[in-house]
Amino acid sequence: MSTPPQGQNPFAQGQQPQDQAPYPPQGGYPQQPGQPGFPQQATAPYAPVPPQRSRKLSFKAIRIILVIVVALGFGAYKFLSGQDDADTAKVGDCMHRGSTNDSNPDLEVVKCSDAKAQYVVLAKISGDFSQTEAETKCTAAAKDFEYSYTQSGDGSDFLLCLKDYKK
Repeated sequence: MSTPPQGQNPFAQGQQPQDQAPYPPQGGYPQQPGQPGFPQQATAPYAPVPPQRSRKLSFKAIRIILVIVVALGFGAYKFLSGQDDADTAKVGDCMHRGSTNDSNPDLEVVKCSDAKAQYVVLAKISGDFSQTEAETKCTAAAKDFEYSYTQSGDGSDFLLCLKDYKK
C-alpha cells in the first residue's frame, strides 16, 4: 500500500488529481467569459415600464390660467367699484362727494350712518336733461331739493335730486 503525498487528500471531493484536466462545470449553465462560476441572468418576460410623465404645467397652461385670473379680477373690481356709483343710487340713499370738481363730483353711495354721508337722494328721474330742465324736474319731484346731479353718456341717463343730509 502506498501512502498519499503529504498535504493532499485523494478522497476529498472537488479536488483534482495532479496532471488531469479540470472537471466540466456543473449546474447546466454554461460559463460566460469574464464571469466564472455565475449563472447567466434571465431576462424579464415583459416589456420595460415607460418612465412616468412629469406633472409640470406647460407654459401655455400657465398663460391661460393667468389670463383667466386677471379677467376674473378685473370683472370683480368693476362690479365692486360700480356698486357705489351714482347710477346705483335709490331714493333715500345717502351720498358722498369724492371730488371738488363740479363737472365730475364723483358721487358715491354710502351708508347714512357713515361719517362721510353728505347728501340724501330725494328723487331719481330717468332721461337726459339740461340744467334748466333738471331744476324744473327736481322742483316737481321734490320741492325741498337743494342740488341736482345729471349723468349721461354711460348708457344710463338720469337725474338725481339731492339735499344736505342732516345727522
